[in-house]
Parts: sequence; structure tokens; C-alpha cells
Amino acid sequence: MSRVRQLRCGVAAWSVLLAGCATHVPQALNPQLVPQAFVGQDSARDSVWPKTDWWQQFASPELAEFIGRARSDNRDLAVAAARVIEAQAQTTIQRAALFPQLNLQAQGQRSGNGVQSINLTNAPSGNSFGLTLGASYEVDLWGLARSNLRAATESLKSARFAREAVALTVTANVANAYFSVLALRKRIAIANEDVLAIRDILKTIELRVSAGKSSHLDLAQERAQVESVEAELPQLEEQELEARVALAVLLGQTPQTLEVQAPGLEAVRPPRVSPGLPSDLLLRRPDVAQAEADLASAHANLDAARAAFLPQFALSGTDGFASAAIGTLLHGPSVVWDYGGSLLQSVFDGGKLIGQKKLAEGTQEELIASYQRAVLNAYADVETALGQVKNNSRAQEHLGHEVDAAREAFQIAELQYRQGTTDLLTVLQSQQTLFSAEDQLAQLTLARMQAVVHLYEALGGGWTEQPGERTQFTAAVGVGTGPQAQ
Repeated sequence: MSRVRQLRCGVAAWSVLLAGCATHVPQALNPQLVPQAFVGQDSARDSVWPKTDWWQQFASPELAEFIGRARSDNRDLAVAAARVIEAQAQTTIQRAALFPQLNLQAQGQRSGNGVQSINLTNAPSGNSFGLTLGASYEVDLWGLARSNLRAATESLKSARFAREAVALTVTANVANAYFSVLALRKRIAIANEDVLAIRDILKTIELRVSAGKSSHLDLAQERAQVESVEAELPQLEEQELEARVALAVLLGQTPQTLEVQAPGLEAVRPPRVSPGLPSDLLLRRPDVAQAEADLASAHANLDAARAAFLPQFALSGTDGFASAAIGTLLHGPSVVWDYGGSLLQSVFDGGKLIGQKKLAEGTQEELIASYQRAVLNAYADVETALGQVKNNSRAQEHLGHEVDAAREAFQIAELQYRQGTTDLLTVLQSQQTLFSAEDQLAQLTLARMQAVVHLYEALGGGWTEQPGERTQFTAAVGVGTGPQAQ
């Protein structure tokens, strides 16, 4: 074989080795994980996705103001933002391994041995000065440094996605806490109306007892009813206080400085939202993208663990000047230099490298399962939210009719009791039915509002993963295009 042919074969072999250092991320996304349609989706509606300012759809300026505060002052978001900075710094550290390291050193020294000569005079002292520029470079033949950089880059992506996931969670929590405050205020108002109505009937009973038309039993029953409702008020007020405290913490402020102006949920309009194609959901959930980036980072660490088995080659060199007199330091005869290379191959390490490789393989398998779990949970989250919105809306409609009927029944029973054509028990039953239905309607209205918030959150809140950041692809479900599993 000619020398030229040998050289070509050698270059080809090196190319294969270098190409094999970086491998594709294993494809954990398969068609079985992606449904063709959402079970709870109404096919008659348009398929849409939330906008990035989805909370504006509730038509509540106060809610929008609170969410704006939370996005700037929430402490969980501050922690997530700091972690992004940490990940950026780690990426910078890993990228530095791809470049030569340069060091400039200047030194000055005066020395003497302190030994006297035969004529009892001290040996002469000497000066030495030096200025050297050193360079070292570890040649990344097998992609070890590049794999470490890829791992850090994917970790940075994961931190950014985690920050978006936290932002979405915080936004949803602010909306839920705000709606809880308003719903509890509505329930407190209903309880106060209940007390007023009972006291009004109590006056009628007292007049009837004085006239001998009713017994003291009716009076005692109505007084017990008043005390029962008034006993519920402190509990509702405590719950409203706790909801305001939770809201204040989400906004990054103390409870004493928070004021909620809206008196109840009447000031909020529940919007309508429906999801688009199921396959698009995986590109709109920051938590799924975070799991995807974690898997890609783990795979890069596995590539680095494999590369660690191969010899590491380093180059080093120094150029500089050395002289006994600082005035002649930069002259030609003072030039000194030193160049060299080193090859390091681990021979025996007690199984350390093997253990690191197995650890990286185990971590990758764990994160494959974690990514698949995140995908399944994302679809389950949407299905649950769709069911909540649909069923709570239906229940709210029926309960609204019940409240109207119960109010009419209570008004009739109260009038008949004043006229003496019915007994107190009928009034008490109709009264209890009315205010219980009103309280349930307030709670169900809150549940519907929070279900809509849950659906917005489950659909990703308007966030979208950029095409260049994806590492998981499957043509079967139309999620991106890219390399398939090897």
C-alpha cells in the first residue's frame, strides 16, 4: 500500500472516530404516547391555543395588575432566574476548555548563599529577573470537552424552561388565589344576607308570640338558626384572610400592604378556551421541554463518560525572557523558550471510569422515563382540565336554576307564614335550601374559574418551544422533524 493511500485511510479512520464521539439523543417520544384527539374537546369549537397574556381574557384589570406584580416580585421566580444565571456561568466554564489557556508571569529574585570565603568576605549576591508567557491546550480529540459543553448548554435550556414553568405556575396561582378571595367575599355576603333574613323572620315570630299566635318553640328554633349562620361567618372570614395572605406572598409583598378592591366574582368574566392539535401540546409545555433538555444533557454526559476512556493529549509551551539585570531583560540574548506535549491514558483507576459510565447510562434511562412521564402527565392534565371546565359549567347552570327556584319558594313560604297559612318548619326548610344553594353556587363559580385557569396552565399558557431547541422528534405524530432513534 502506498504512503498516500495509507494517509487517506488514516484520515478516514480518524474521521469515523471523531464522528462517533457525539451521538444523537435517544428518541423517547413514540406515537403511542401522543393521542389523536383530546377526549374532552368539543369538536364543534375552533381549535385555539392560549395567548401569552391569557389572564387578560378574564376582563379584570385588578387581576392583570396583580399578575404583573407577581411576575416582577415573586420570590420563586427570582430563584428560577438566579438558576438560569448559574447555568449560564457553568456553560461559560465548560466552553473555556475548548480554548488555549494563556498565563503571563513576571518574577524578580535576589539570592545569596551567606557563606564567607577564605578571606572572610561574604560571597557575592545575585539578581535574576524573568518574564514568561505560558500557553497550554488540551486537544479535544474525542469530544470530551464538547460533550461537557453540550451537557452544560442543555442544562441551561432546562433552567430557562424551568423558569418559564415557574412563571406559568405562579401566574395560575395568583389567579386562583385572587378568585378564592372574591369567592369567599361572596360567601360572606351571602351569610350576612342569610342573617338579615333570619332576623327579619325572628321579629315576626316575636310579634306572633306576643300575640299568642306562635309558641316559644318557634322563637327558639329561629334564634338557633341565627346563631348557626353567625357561627359560620368567622370561619369564612378566616379563610378569606388566609387567601389574601397567600396572594400577598405570591406578589412578593406583606399582607398588610395588599388591598383587593373587587367585592366578588361578579367582576370577573369567565372566558372560553379550547386546545388545538394534541401533537402541538408537547411544544407548548415548558415542563415537558425541561424534561426534554434534561434528557439531552444526560446523553451529553454519557458521551463525555465514553470519551474519558480514550487518551487525552495536551500541548504546552512557554516563551519569555530571563536576565540578571532588569535593564537587559527584553534583549535578544535573554530569550528563553520551552515547548512540549503530553499523552495521558488511564491504566488502572479501580473501576472509576466504568462506574462513571454506568452512572451516566443509568441517569439517561431515568430521564427517558421522566420525559415520557412528563408527556403522559401533560395530556392527562389537559384532559382533566377540559372535563372540569365542561362539567363545572353544566353544574353551574343547573345550580343557578335551583337558586332561582329556591328564592321563589322562600319568598312564598315567608309570605304564607306571615299570613298564618303555613308553619315555621316550612319557612326554615325553604330558607335553608335557598342559602345553601347560593353558597354552593358561589363555590361552584370559583371551581369553574379555577378550572379555566387550570386549562390555560395545562395548555402551556401561550408558551412555545423554539424549533432549534428540540431534541425529540417523531414523524408519526408530526412533532417537528429531525434525527430518529439510532
